[in-house]
Amino acid sequence: MRIALLGYGKMGRYIEGLALAAGDEIVLIVDENNRADIRAKDLAVADVAIEFTRPESAILNIELALEAGVPIVVGTTGWLSRLPEVTAKVRLADGALFWASNFSIGVNIFFAVAEKAAALANQYGGYAVGIEEIHHLQKLDAPSGTGITLAERVGGQLDAYDSWTLAEVQSVVPQTHIAPAVAPKKGTSPVPITSIREAGVPGTHTLELLGSVDTLTLKHAAHSREGFAQGALTAARWLISKRGVFTMKDLLGTRTK
Repeated sequence: MRIALLGYGKMGRYIEGLALAAGDEIVLIVDENNRADIRAKDLAVADVAIEFTRPESAILNIELALEAGVPIVVGTTGWLSRLPEVTAKVRLADGALFWASNFSIGVNIFFAVAEKAAALANQYGGYAVGIEEIHHLQKLDAPSGTGITLAERVGGQLDAYDSWTLAEVQSVVPQTHIAPAVAPKKGTSPVPITSIREAGVPGTHTLELLGSVDTLTLKHAAHSREGFAQGALTAARWLISKRGVFTMKDLLGTRTK
């Protein structure tokens, strides 16, 4: 597999190491130093592109991949408010996009379990919902894309909730670089998300269902970025030769009709 890396931070380097160990080839590395010079023809030598950059760069990189005719796997979060627009562009170009708020297999199992727990709780009522997400100090958006996905999937099972809201940001140092995501406005209560920034935390997400007589807690804690990188490579192999817009539900076969 010939891979173009769009973004060469910690995730890009993790992906590079795992790809080379698996016998894949990195044919192009794009970062902030050369992005302005990269054209579609430069990207066209790749079988697939893997993108981990910044929210403001993700859509431009998707457009570049579509112009080059190269499938693209996007792990950047913070841009999904524009997903309908991007989906239309992918379909118009007959291209391929795989996006995920989190590529970890474990996190996606966590999503499925949380969704089922919320559906069961909804049958009886009496539970309030709260989500906490913890990430490293360099995380550029709040809440995390994983936290938003968790809130949307849980909230979709609960009659008392829809949408989500950023309830609080906690950090040991000022986080002037964080770009708060904007929740859609709907009719009932939003799921509150608390975002915490601590040094050295790859990603921890906790869902609480708070009742008057008990509390149910579900938690996923990543030990390193390796799980995210491996999942992105798995998605890249799966995406080659496909057309359309896909997520981890398609990869894992958990999408319901």
